[in-house]
Amino acid sequence: MTTKEYETYYVPAQSHWPIVGAIALFLIAVGAGEYVSNLKSEEGSFGGYVLLAGIALVIYMMFGWFNNVITESMSGKYSHQMDGSFRQGMSWFIFSEVMFFAAFFGALLYARVFSVPWLDGAGNNFMTGEVLWPEFTATWPLIKTPDGTETTAMGWYGLPLLNTILLLTSSITAHLAHVALEEGKRPMVKFWLGLTVLLGVVFLFFQVMEYAHGYSDEMKLYLDSGIYGSTFYMLTGFHGMHVTLGTIMLFVVLLRVFKGHFTSDNFFAFQAASWYWHFVDVVWVMLFVFVYIL
Repeated sequence: MTTKEYETYYVPAQSHWPIVGAIALFLIAVGAGEYVSNLKSEEGSFGGYVLLAGIALVIYMMFGWFNNVITESMSGKYSHQMDGSFRQGMSWFIFSEVMFFAAFFGALLYARVFSVPWLDGAGNNFMTGEVLWPEFTATWPLIKTPDGTETTAMGWYGLPLLNTILLLTSSITAHLAHVALEEGKRPMVKFWLGLTVLLGVVFLFFQVMEYAHGYSDEMKLYLDSGIYGSTFYMLTGFHGMHVTLGTIMLFVVLLRVFKGHFTSDNFFAFQAASWYWHFVDVVWVMLFVFVYIL
């Protein structure tokens, strides 16, 4: 008779990192809301400081939590069963993010396909437009609000197109780093992964420049510039947050590569970060098409 060997399944001790993350997200929500609400106010706002504190706390939480997981992994506490749990967890996490963006894209499409035409009297809603906005004409982007305020639509060329090229290129460099790791070519892993992180940082820098241009007196594209302004900043802003998270994840993986972590047959942390990065790139392509072009 053969004796069946059972693997041990490591169960970590209670952690304070989830509550730290929850507090950080609360600070980000409160700070962002307060900051956005007072953008045009001449009075000072504490929202910016609260927002920065929340972001700093998120980064602290991520590095601290990652450090715990890395220490447990390098000490040999994880088994194949644990590896499977990590894969399932990351898969469900990305699926939840898919549903997150699906809701926002759904809001954008609902406004464009249904709400805007209804205001122009489409279908059986002739009186709706006559009562709510008699001079309204259904067009997209909707750059004029009922009070007469006008804004300017953000074109797809220039910075948005450049950022699209940057993210698509970063997907290629991330894949090349993945292939190099499987082949055991660590110098090439460092090069391609470092380039991926750099491309992510440059993308975020250009997005900040794009937002500054949008809020300039030339464009006057604000968060409260009607349905167009709110959906534009909602989709691109949340995507920018995900790019920031993905860049931090890849940077942590890069530090681990420099410390000699990962082998050609044991590199799930690298793989998980790569999955997330490719997901972020796919979302941007859809966003570029539906928000900027169409």
